[in-house]
Amino acid sequence: MDYKDYYKVMGVERGATQDEIKRAYRKLARKYHPDVNKEAGAEAKFKELGEAYEVLKDPEKRAAYDQLGSNWRAGQDFQPPPGWGAGFEQRGGMPESEADFSDFFEALFARSGAGSRRAGGRAQGMHMRGQDHHAQILIDLEDAYRGATRTLTLRMPEVDAQGHVVTRERTLQVQIPKGVRAGQHIRLAGQGAPGLGEGGAGDLYLEIGFNPHGLYRVEGRDVFVDLPLAPWEAALGAEVQVPTPDGRVELKIPPTTASGRRLRLKGRGIPGATPGDLYVIAQIVLPAADTDAARSAYRRMQSDFPAFKPRAHLDQGAAS
Repeated sequence: MDYKDYYKVMGVERGATQDEIKRAYRKLARKYHPDVNKEAGAEAKFKELGEAYEVLKDPEKRAAYDQLGSNWRAGQDFQPPPGWGAGFEQRGGMPESEADFSDFFEALFARSGAGSRRAGGRAQGMHMRGQDHHAQILIDLEDAYRGATRTLTLRMPEVDAQGHVVTRERTLQVQIPKGVRAGQHIRLAGQGAPGLGEGGAGDLYLEIGFNPHGLYRVEGRDVFVDLPLAPWEAALGAEVQVPTPDGRVELKIPPTTASGRRLRLKGRGIPGATPGDLYVIAQIVLPAADTDAARSAYRRMQSDFPAFKPRAHLDQGAAS
């Protein structure tokens, strides 16, 4: 996926005000509108402008985009860093997918699913319920196992009196329920935008994601961990201690366990009415042949297993 420099597309500096961005878009949109400009590439340029303006006109999208930094070049291979947009509070619900926009835009801004709520309530005279807000937050996997209370800081992008995008921070105490999964939402009633007149405040919806973990990978409620094994443990079988987010457990390794084999610890995944499982992935680790004694041991092994052909399946595949 190619990185898109929306400021370059619009022909403005990164510090441009919202009014400067609006003027630049109007000027370029007139120039490249397909009804006006019949040159080859004008329509593609017009669509590119529309995508850039969709991001830069919106203080929340612009602040999130700016978080990527200014060291990227247009056309450079790009993948969003994990959790790149976490902590930004947005008015309204989650952005909907825009089918005409690029993969780059989709990767950064297009989401769908539960929590896609717009401004709620109806106007009754001068009374209106406040708009719902939405934010992504990252928690530790261990919090999903045990539940926790966390202090979170959210950033709400705003436009200041000079037309520049700035961020306002607020801090919240949030109860993380036991068993929460990535993609689920926590609703904080009354923590959205204030209402008009006697209209109540909107709600704040927090979409859960997990911080990257050095040991575990998560899929739904299932958790995966790689387990290094010595060759003799894999060959002969063993009983080993396995780390889990809820503490260490004893695991029996069957004899002749191959590298990559999945061993299931039922119910040891993320808790729930139907808890997930924890899968232990066997990874055979070889001792280093860094001493004369170690090299001699490997030579003895070589002579003791003359029939062992680790690449026999490759020879069979080539013959067929």
